[in-house]
Amino acid sequence: MLSDALKQQIQGAYRQFLDSKSLRPRLGQRLMIAHIARVLGGIKRNQDHKRSGGDHLGVVEAGTGTGKTLAYALAAIPIARECDKTLVIATATVALQEQILQRDLPDILQHSGLSFTLSLSKGRRRYLCLSKLDQILSGGDAATLPLYPDERSAAPDNSALALYTRFADTLASGQWDGDRDNWDSVLPEEQWQRVTTDHAQCSGRRCSHVKQCSFFKARESMAQAEVVVANHDLVLADLALGGGAILPPPEECIYIFDEAHHLPDKVINHFSANFRLGASERWLEQAERSIAPILAIPAMQKSLRGQFDSLLNLLVAVREALNPLRPILVELLEEAVERQGNKQLRFEEGRVPERLAERARELRVAFAALVQHCEAMSDTLQDGLDKGTLEQRRDELEQWLGDVSAMRFRCQNMLALWQSYASDSRTEKPPIARWLTLVDAGQGLRDMELNSSPILAAKTLQSSLWSRCYGAVLTSATLTALGSFKRFSMRAGLYEDASFEVVPSPFNHADAGQLHVPAMNCDAGDAQAHTDALIEMLPQLLDKAAGSLVLFASRKQLNAVYEGVPLSLRSLILAQGELPKHDILRQHRERLDAGKGSVIFGLASFAEGVDLPGKYCSHVVIAKIPFAVPEDPVEEALAEWISANNGNPFMEITVPDAAVRLIQASGRLLRSESDRGKISILDRRIVTRKYGRKMLDSMPPYQQVIE
Repeated sequence: MLSDALKQQIQGAYRQFLDSKSLRPRLGQRLMIAHIARVLGGIKRNQDHKRSGGDHLGVVEAGTGTGKTLAYALAAIPIARECDKTLVIATATVALQEQILQRDLPDILQHSGLSFTLSLSKGRRRYLCLSKLDQILSGGDAATLPLYPDERSAAPDNSALALYTRFADTLASGQWDGDRDNWDSVLPEEQWQRVTTDHAQCSGRRCSHVKQCSFFKARESMAQAEVVVANHDLVLADLALGGGAILPPPEECIYIFDEAHHLPDKVINHFSANFRLGASERWLEQAERSIAPILAIPAMQKSLRGQFDSLLNLLVAVREALNPLRPILVELLEEAVERQGNKQLRFEEGRVPERLAERARELRVAFAALVQHCEAMSDTLQDGLDKGTLEQRRDELEQWLGDVSAMRFRCQNMLALWQSYASDSRTEKPPIARWLTLVDAGQGLRDMELNSSPILAAKTLQSSLWSRCYGAVLTSATLTALGSFKRFSMRAGLYEDASFEVVPSPFNHADAGQLHVPAMNCDAGDAQAHTDALIEMLPQLLDKAAGSLVLFASRKQLNAVYEGVPLSLRSLILAQGELPKHDILRQHRERLDAGKGSVIFGLASFAEGVDLPGKYCSHVVIAKIPFAVPEDPVEEALAEWISANNGNPFMEITVPDAAVRLIQASGRLLRSESDRGKISILDRRIVTRKYGRKMLDSMPPYQQVIE
């Protein structure tokens, strides 16, 4: 139970923050603080400060304008400190991460009376690798394995060398800390990739540059911080490494997942596996060729030479084991259908054809042997660095250790795919989605890609995170669908140990906004008739002197309507695809600031995370109920599984998902308590279908005008 002392500290911090900034308390914010404090403060723990029971997860839906960051920070920071845990705040987007780190938390630190240390956690790829920089500038190039050929293709040109020299000079003078985001200009991706690294290639604390390493300095700073700001991907990367590799162990953390509606999909993407045949064959051939110059080094101990020799033989064996795979995949592609611009074959219920499963079992053995050998070589090279058991130059050992570790990492990813394809799908509940795609490999080439993915994130989140963490809070503006948390709970694995809360919005929707469903003489299911109706209606619906956002469910319809409307309206339209998103938003604001009208035609990416307050958006038009395109193999596999278990995938997946997207789209209208405007839904199914009525009932309580 939350102690009186903690209660008073949280309440006092909230009161001081509001007084300091002359703000009024918000009901939703107060309820959110209370719910989070009740959940986190009620966690049972033993004498070692470890969690000893459940009921440690809190889920809060809080709309725009609630002030979510203030609510969860004020509730969680004092409790995390009391329990001696690190508070990890994780966002889905860089924009929110930067806002929390640079604006929200410093504001809380200044005005709440709370004292806490703060750090940002980023992956190694955001930092300079001194070992690689030193290698490039010294002109020495230890024999390396081309694990990432794009990074080591040609020698750096003069402009790149000048940049790398500046890196070294600014580091030496203390003007730069090695963080890519703190460099004074945008860095070209190709030039940056040459001088950065990742977990697989980094030799860690065995590196001779570790004391000056920007990444490890940041890690040391993070280790002392009470509040760490990260992103969902970094948390998942840490969990994939066992937890505690990048961030503190889950058992020592209280997590706040902001934008939590993205978390299940991020987990699915993170724990999926894929294998491109052509790319893998080329990589193996390059790896084989690269070992020859290493074996030619005269001063190499016999045991180490033997390990490199065995590595070469294993690479050859794996590549030869791939030879029978190509005709199998070519034959299977004859059954493929066109999906999202590529030929695709999904294996129903995750069942792989026996001839492919048999090949997968053989490749599982071959890749497992290669991974095992790389692990043994890594141990040998680590001992050489730690104990001086090898007579090679230290820079060579460091380079080889990084390369062999990276090879192991890449082979482990390939092995994961073959383990999935070799497994018995009959024992998988829920099943794994598996499919074959003919993909664009660039430069006019095509490649065959095998994929494997969980269809739900629930099991992974339960086993890797919820069962281990001290506590967690998940929050977003859209966690419920059709008035229930059921959809999100299923996807996120929140069946037990979780309490749920929806806090009221600070907006008076009925006074601020009108939801309009105009009369139409067509059904949105008739694509051509619906498009013709939009072309006819939009010139009358849109105020040509105001700021409007028109959201489409397909690019085809967006383009057709854009081409079909009169020039007087078309001249006001900024259409997605013509310009980058940030340029469209900038030009839109500039037009309205100049007293002109402007209309954005956008797709799904404009329906979420776009902030156009006040005059910048007084009318949101939703052209069609945003049903997902039924071509995603993971969603297809999920629907198939629900049907096989006597469920109704349309009502259990399609409709709830569309309802969430509809609410997200409508959320573009009111961004502050002073905003006013109108939402038009140009899809009569919202009132003529039973499911449409359910969607309408779950919308915020705007004044409804239905013709």
